[in-house]
Amino acid sequence: MKVSVPATSANLGPGFDSLGLALDLRDRLEAGLAGSGLVVEVTGEGAGVLTLDENHLVVRAMRAAFDALGGQPKGLSLRCHNSIPHARGLGSSSAAIVGGLLLARALVEGGPERLDDAAALDIAIELEGHPDNVAPALLGGFVISGRDDSGSGYAVTAHIDARIRAEVFVPPEPLSTEVARGLLPSTVPHADAAADAGKAALLVTALAGRPDQLWRATRDYLHQDYRRPAMPDSLGLVDRLRADGHAAVVSGAGPSVLALLADGPDLAAYCPDGWTHRRLAVDTHGAVVE
Repeated sequence: MKVSVPATSANLGPGFDSLGLALDLRDRLEAGLAGSGLVVEVTGEGAGVLTLDENHLVVRAMRAAFDALGGQPKGLSLRCHNSIPHARGLGSSSAAIVGGLLLARALVEGGPERLDDAAALDIAIELEGHPDNVAPALLGGFVISGRDDSGSGYAVTAHIDARIRAEVFVPPEPLSTEVARGLLPSTVPHADAAADAGKAALLVTALAGRPDQLWRATRDYLHQDYRRPAMPDSLGLVDRLRADGHAAVVSGAGPSVLALLADGPDLAAYCPDGWTHRRLAVDTHGAVVE
């Protein structure tokens, strides 16, 4: 079976751990059942670096899905062609998790019915730790996600204006999510929390059809400035873009920078030396079994 999964950008500024957007940049995975053993091949991003054994994240996700579906196969082969940069805040781990889950359920008779998207999302959240990337990777588009008091995950797709596009600036050096999260304080001022809630609500409306509000709606108070010591160049780029009226944010936990636009010029001139600039459409398909 073959699956492709989009890159994602989480938070989008004020929507910390709750808002995510799928982007038109895809990892492509292929898996098959074998008589015994495990064979993993990786090309593209992560080749020569990623583990090729049971610790590979796609394999771990497949094992979790097989467990949920009643048992493990005798053998497994996996090929990954990765286009999503790793440890750059563009959802590479979520793509691996979602791709592994969909591959496994596609390989099992009746798998899609026995492990529907809601159940797959719960497993994905458990593996990733939060839903804001795995939800748009699975469903595509703009997604509002979280966990209920019971611990169950939810993901609700929201309308996004067809004019919206993304420009992504990817630095050469990675940054782990653990390092970025470690800089966040355990408490924040009530005024900052209230301001962030208002901006996140405005962002839903801005993406739905009021792109004139994107700059105002992407102002964050909860996480980006706290992370500045770990990615000063990224926040410096965000500052420059925002000073010129562009709706720029740190993508996920960083260090990539995302700008949301509905029109206007290409922003390639802002790209720092050594970085990569990409213009990406919003992906509306999510993970697809090909």
